[in-house]
Amino acid sequence: MVKETSRIVSLLPSATEIVCALGLEASLVGVTHECDYPQSVVDKPRLTASKISHERMTSAEIDHAVRSQLDGHGSIYDLDEELLRILKPDLIITQELCDVCAVSYKRVERAARMLEIDVRVVSLEPHTIEDIFMNIHTVAGLTGREAVAREVVRRLRGRLEAVSAALAGVTRRPRTLMLEWLEPAFAPGHWVPEQVSIAGGDPGFGRAGLPSRTTTAEEIRAYAPEVIVLIPCGYYKEDILRQLPGARLPEGWNDLPAVRAGQVWATDATSYFSRPGPRVVEGAEILARILHPEVFGQPGDHEAVRVHPELMRA
Repeated sequence: MVKETSRIVSLLPSATEIVCALGLEASLVGVTHECDYPQSVVDKPRLTASKISHERMTSAEIDHAVRSQLDGHGSIYDLDEELLRILKPDLIITQELCDVCAVSYKRVERAARMLEIDVRVVSLEPHTIEDIFMNIHTVAGLTGREAVAREVVRRLRGRLEAVSAALAGVTRRPRTLMLEWLEPAFAPGHWVPEQVSIAGGDPGFGRAGLPSRTTTAEEIRAYAPEVIVLIPCGYYKEDILRQLPGARLPEGWNDLPAVRAGQVWATDATSYFSRPGPRVVEGAEILARILHPEVFGQPGDHEAVRVHPELMRA
């Protein structure tokens, strides 16, 4: 077991956030091109690059490019193996959960074997909020930060319990559609349905602990969501609003109860819903403000924004 690790490479934005939450930012010698929180990590050496551009490609084009790369057993990420060698990490944190989320585990493992030092490669595989908390403990156990992890997780659990307690007397649970991709439409999985449930919504349109999946216009119409929150993986609010005019949403979109009621929201998916790190708790808190403003108050514009009908087309 590695203790008091002095040189950590994180190949996951969520792992970067966990490392920093444990007070180990000074030990972080390398990150990914997507690591942007906390802000102080953005100047650290970047070991990855994406072959796909969120800025230049539409939602449908990105989906096609990802499927084409992965179906051909390729990767949508480049890994700077020479820089990895130069950085000489003691610990590399990565994942096997999703080839769309990070450099493939096999490639990282292969690169690690070529290093001239003893390095441990650890894969984090969270499927639920509880798994995320366990990942915090795992990283802490590898780095001698167990006591810090216990306090971090205690505070995170307390915040979720506070949301649940505030909703104890609330019986209305709006049918909530969390859209994890725009075109094609993706139904949520993993920890997102749990976030919906904690925030006082109906989590029925999703599969807690399981991967997200493509869905259909028929399924969405049958569910008749009262609130829609757009959380396409890896997007910030600004990305969503920029992508929407070019995305063809599911047929019948404009007739959905949520759309007619002006209850379509965009939020920072990459900060609060896509990344399995400490900020999933903040995601649940933001969602509670969207679903139950009578209890928690309206979300601030920095947290979530209503989507103007003119930006959406089916």
